[in-house]
Amino acid sequence: MDDGLEHNLQISRRALAALHDAAYAWALSLTGYDAAAAADVMQQSYLVIVEGRARFDRRASLKTWLFGVVRNVARRSRRFERRQLALVSRFAAEPLDAATANGREMRDVVHAALTGLPRRQRDVLELVIYSEFTLEECAEVLGISLGSARTHYHRAKAAVRARLEAADE
Repeated sequence: MDDGLEHNLQISRRALAALHDAAYAWALSLTGYDAAAAADVMQQSYLVIVEGRARFDRRASLKTWLFGVVRNVARRSRRFERRQLALVSRFAAEPLDAATANGREMRDVVHAALTGLPRRQRDVLELVIYSEFTLEECAEVLGISLGSARTHYHRAKAAVRARLEAADE
């Protein structure tokens, strides 16, 4: 049976399926909890894998490698969306901003606290909390040093704690 992974022989369909829910949650985070955008990111990620544009060479665990692929696809998608938005804004009667274009509202205080973090801090915190990554795995997925991952993690925790305490007042 052809599973479409002839470019990545070290990966099984079953292994990818076992990681899908966690990878989808990561894609949700990267897309601002836009389910349609997250589904697109996952579809594009699997396409990149099947086509062999991302190759698993066992230098990392399959989970961290897959999360890295998802992150890179989401990053490319965001760049494309920003370019489209800039083009539309340039020719629109009234300038548009990303919040207007996306029409997203924050659902609750925790979500607001997380989205207010700098991107790298939020990525590290969400990988640790939601995906149960170690800081070493976070560093690998994000392409940063372990020390940097630790710094981002501790700063993110402190910022979220401060925002939640301020919301309680």
